[in-house]
Amino acid sequence: MDPVLHLSIVVGDLEASRRFYVDTLGCRPGRTHEGWMDVWFCGLQLTLQHQPGHVLPPEAQGSRHFGVTLDADGFQATVHRLQASPEVAWIVPVTTDYAGTSRQQTKCKVADPSGNVLEFKTYLDPGAAFAP
Repeated sequence: MDPVLHLSIVVGDLEASRRFYVDTLGCRPGRTHEGWMDVWFCGLQLTLQHQPGHVLPPEAQGSRHFGVTLDADGFQATVHRLQASPEVAWIVPVTTDYAGTSRQQTKCKVADPSGNVLEFKTYLDPGAAFAP
């Protein structure tokens, strides 16, 4: 079996989180149990743990986030899905850094309904993601 990256995050409202990850982002739902569910986030097994008492307010989260680097078409499709949902909380709008260079990257950050921050990005040259 190939390795599968797994991440578990706390959420305050499991149904709102399901709507965000499944309906808005298009993640495939996985196992569901009382108090948690899995979604497949770009190959990552993401477990949403219903633990409202452990959700941190945005100001207490610092720069903590997770995300994915996509090809240009995948990035545009994801941004379109996010923009089509009026409930999405934009943390950083779509921006491009290092424009016109080999390090050019376009990215954005959004928060899920519990304030967990997700970053989506794409590189003009995918090899730039691994450059020193």
